[in-house]
Amino acid sequence: MHSQADANALHVREIGKSVCIGAGPASESYLKIDAVIAAAQSVGADAIHPGYGFLAENPDFARSVEAAGMIFMGPTPETLERFGDKASAKEAAVAASVPVISGAEGARSDPEQIAEEVRQMGLPVLLKAVGGGGGRGQRLVTDETTLVEDIEGALREANSTFGSEGLLLERFLPEARHVEVQIAGDGKGHVVHLFERDCTLQRRHQKVIEEAPAWGLPRTLLDDIARDAVRLGETLDYRGLGTVEFLVAGGEYFFLEVNPRIQVEHPVTEAIFGVDLVREQIRIADGKALSCKQDEIRFSGHAIECRINAEDPFTFAPSPGKIDYYHAAGGMHVRVDSGLYAGYRVPPYYDSMIAKLIVYGRSREKCMMRLRRALEEMVIEGVKTSIPLHQELIQQADVQSGDYSIKWLEKWLQEREG
Repeated sequence: MHSQADANALHVREIGKSVCIGAGPASESYLKIDAVIAAAQSVGADAIHPGYGFLAENPDFARSVEAAGMIFMGPTPETLERFGDKASAKEAAVAASVPVISGAEGARSDPEQIAEEVRQMGLPVLLKAVGGGGGRGQRLVTDETTLVEDIEGALREANSTFGSEGLLLERFLPEARHVEVQIAGDGKGHVVHLFERDCTLQRRHQKVIEEAPAWGLPRTLLDDIARDAVRLGETLDYRGLGTVEFLVAGGEYFFLEVNPRIQVEHPVTEAIFGVDLVREQIRIADGKALSCKQDEIRFSGHAIECRINAEDPFTFAPSPGKIDYYHAAGGMHVRVDSGLYAGYRVPPYYDSMIAKLIVYGRSREKCMMRLRRALEEMVIEGVKTSIPLHQELIQQADVQSGDYSIKWLEKWLQEREG
């Protein structure tokens, strides 16, 4: 199924049968539950895979799929509800004895109460919309003089974007690393992890580069994080794929959130394990057992993914438009996930990501070398892309050594601008 804006997308052109479900804006197509259900029924589908955006974490959509007699290839609606609310997710982590970031208990919606508690906590403090996710719905408060303005802005965004005014108040860890653990559960209490990914290089909470395994952190610490991720999944009889995200700082780690869906960056996990995670999703949805036990899971080598967006590489202004020329990088252990082709017009309605470049190497050093070459081979003309940003980033000494935190990229961009 597709919107009118995606009528000429590669997946629509190559698939055997497609159904248009509405106009370009997501609110008129991909977010319309009734239209998606009707399209699936019209072709006799017995299951719906929600992807990793739009309705992927929507419990009402999951219930509608099941009510229509189809299989929802994801967690249960109850799990989606629990992790779609950051306050509820944090409560689940606490109940499973997983370390959480200190802050005010529960969600807050009264501006004066929020201001008073922020002052008591001391700056910096992160304001997080309870319905936020994917890096959105977060506002960092660093200055007392803008506190009231920041709170009011965070409440407005929470209400307009996520339909809730509730905010979580958490201590901010500026020098932390962002590490996430891939889990898979059969819905019957059996959960395994496929180790971790590092997503520290990000701008405004949006990931730019991801890699697996995490580089420069003690394996004993990472193993502890993975075990806690599994325990959280087990306490909830987790079904399907999910990612448990953590911040790591000073030898400690803290629960951040759960993304109850497949992630954009799942190919780096596939690369070091040689598995097909979507296939695993389908197996689980079909009621089959997990394809492997924890002690059978081993990884090898290193993989890195660059998110290539249609935007100015350094101002990040969106750059939709026509693709005049496209040449994907190739070669052994190079993977490009993209729907681009010469003549395709990137629509202005959706996320600006237009390709994912994933490379694998037997070591991180060899992976970096292969990535350098692949970025040179990747040619996209007609729109601006983030390729030049990635080319500069992987040349930086801190990136090569793994000596960076979640604020490193934004600081580097400021220094680069002079």
